[in-house]
Parts: sequence; structure tokens; C-alpha cells
Amino acid sequence: MLGKLLKNIREMHRVVGGMNLEAAELAVAFYRHVVTGDLDPVDCLTAELVKTMENAYRDVQIAFTGTAASTCANEMSLLCEDMGADVWQIRPLVNKAPYRNMHLPGAGVGGHCIPKDGWLMIANASDQFDARITPMARAINDGMPHHMLDLTADALRKAGLEIQNAKVAVLGYAYLENSDDTRNSPSEVLTAGLRGLGVEVAIHDPWVPEYQGDLAQAAQGCDAVVLMVAHDEYRELDLAELRAQVGRPILIDGRNIFSPRQARAGGWSYRGIGVGSR
Repeated sequence: MLGKLLKNIREMHRVVGGMNLEAAELAVAFYRHVVTGDLDPVDCLTAELVKTMENAYRDVQIAFTGTAASTCANEMSLLCEDMGADVWQIRPLVNKAPYRNMHLPGAGVGGHCIPKDGWLMIANASDQFDARITPMARAINDGMPHHMLDLTADALRKAGLEIQNAKVAVLGYAYLENSDDTRNSPSEVLTAGLRGLGVEVAIHDPWVPEYQGDLAQAAQGCDAVVLMVAHDEYRELDLAELRAQVGRPILIDGRNIFSPRQARAGGWSYRGIGVGSR
């Protein structure tokens, strides 16, 4: 992870898989020259399951209600939109209860590990095992960029413009804030969907070299601005300045960078993940 690589190499606890115990312990001895965190020698199957299960569990937590300490995020955000509530008001209140840890909903889950590890974890299970939670979590999280497309189309339609005639600025192409990593980026799914509908797409990302440049120029004349990544640069955006560049002040916020009240006070028509209209 950007900015944490050396720290993680040194300090993160990890399992060390070996074909037998002697091999695992030799690997532990090798790693110990660098790693200060816990090193637990295990067999290869256990090591692989720990790795894939860790990311699959995270995926389920992000997606919807899980077990014990996990609660809801993306599915609950969709429920709040449907019922006219605000998930960002509800989430901190849920987390006041003991043993609750409602994750942050958002425009999608990307990266190298989480999207694949749930599938990898269950790939070699026998026919007697009926996986239900993992595929459902993947379906919910994979669906969030498509939901952002739906929010964008609906906001444009309510402004009197069909999406196929629109120009849309997508802010953020990395899968993670303050990173240049674009692997399995939700923004890639969104932009493909927009272009498939005939939309003219302008992409900006201060961290991804291909999309760096002047934000004002990228947003110039756009009919909607879609915030996909919570980069620090976007959190510091001046909405009044941005409004002066766009053709229509329509803001679709996939990361709760701006509150609805803040955006609407600045003259923007606002749609956001987890925010319904009462």
C-alpha cells in the first residue's frame, strides 16, 4: 500500500506457509532478519486460506450484514437511498452500539486482493459446500459502480438531459484514495458503462499519471461531475470554483466527500451513495 510498504514489510503479522513444518520454520528464520511482527509457521493450505479468507471477510463486511462484529455498508446504503434516509447519519449511531463496526459504503471495491480472494477461497471446495455469502458479497460490491451510473443517469434525466447526450467528468481513477493503483478500479467499470451509453467522458486523477492535469479543464462544460475516489485533493475542492467551470451543476458523490447540505448550499444538484430524498 502506497506510503506503508516498508512499515508493513517490517511490522505486519503474517502466516508463513511451508510444504512441511521444517520448511515453514526455515522461512520464518529467513523473514526474521527483516520482520519484527509475528510470524506463524503453518502448512501451505492453512496459509492460503488465511490470506483469502481475510480478504473475503473484508469484502463481506463492506457489502452487507455479516457475523458478530460486522454490520452493513453498501447494502444498507442502497436501503437508505430507497427509503429516503441518510446512511452517513445512521452509520455513526449504529457504531455507538457495542460490537458494531459498520464499514464505509462507497462507489465500489477494487484492488488486487479483495475482488479475487473470495472466489479463490471457495474455488476448490467440494460439491458438498454451497457458498452463499461470498458470491452475494461480490455481487453487491461489483454492482456499486453500476449504481453510480444509474444515479448519474437519473440526475441528468431530472435536469432534462438524457445521458447519451451528456458530458461527464469522472474524478478519481485509482481504486484507493491517495494512491496511483488502478487495479480493478470501480472507475474503470463506470467509465466503460458511460461510454457504452454514448457519453463523452473526461477523467481526472491527481495520482494517476495518465489522468493528471488541470481539473478545471477536465470539468469544463461537463453536465455532471462524478466523485469516485476520496483523494485529499478532492476533499479540498472549492465547489464554487468548480461550479463556474461546469455546464450543469450536477454532483454525484460516491465517497461522501461533500455533505448534501454543503453541496446544495453551493448551488449543486446533489446525489450521493446512501443518501435518499425525503
